[in-house]
Amino acid sequence: MQGMSERRYGAHVGLSRGAIQKAKSAGRLVLYADGSIDAAASDARRAATTDPAKQRQDSAGAKMKPVPDAALSAVGDTLRENGLAAPITGGGTTFLQAKTANEVLKAQERRLRLQKMKNELIDRSRAIALVFRLAREERDAWANWPARIAALMAAELGTEAHAMQKALETYVRAQLAELAEVAPDFR
Repeated sequence: MQGMSERRYGAHVGLSRGAIQKAKSAGRLVLYADGSIDAAASDARRAATTDPAKQRQDSAGAKMKPVPDAALSAVGDTLRENGLAAPITGGGTTFLQAKTANEVLKAQERRLRLQKMKNELIDRSRAIALVFRLAREERDAWANWPARIAALMAAELGTEAHAMQKALETYVRAQLAELAEVAPDFR
C-alpha cells in the first residue's frame, strides 16, 4: 500500500471514516493507483475545495484565518445593529462573522423589498416634500388667522378691531418665527 487507508487518513485529519468516504466519493481526495490515499495531496485538495465555515478547527483550537478589514468595513456595524457579537476593533473578522453579516443584510434587504411591495414604505424625497408642504400650509393658515379672527375677538372684548389684529399678528408671527427654528431631521 503506497498511501494511507481511510481509517488512518481519518485519524490524520480528525474526521470519521464515513466523512473520509464521502470526501473520496466527492473527489476531494487524491488516490494512488492501489486505492490508498495520498495524504499531502489530499490535504491540499480538501483545503481548496471545502468551505472554511464548515471546516473543523484543529486539535489546538486555532481560529480561522481573519478576513481583511478593508473588505468587510461594515460587518461589525451590521452585527452590532442586530445585537450579534461583533469583532473587536482591529482584531479582524472571521469568515463565519462575515457570512453571518451577509445573511443579516440579505434578510434586511428581503424585508425592505417585501415592505415596498406591500406599500408599507414611502419614498424619502416624497415624504420630505409632503412635510414641507404641510408645514407651509400650517404657517400660512396661522399667518392669516389674526385678520380673520381679530374683529370677532374685539367685539367680544369690547376693544378696537385694528388694535386687536395688530396684537394678534405680533404674537402669531413671534410664535411662527420660533417654530421656524426647529429643523426636522429625516435621517
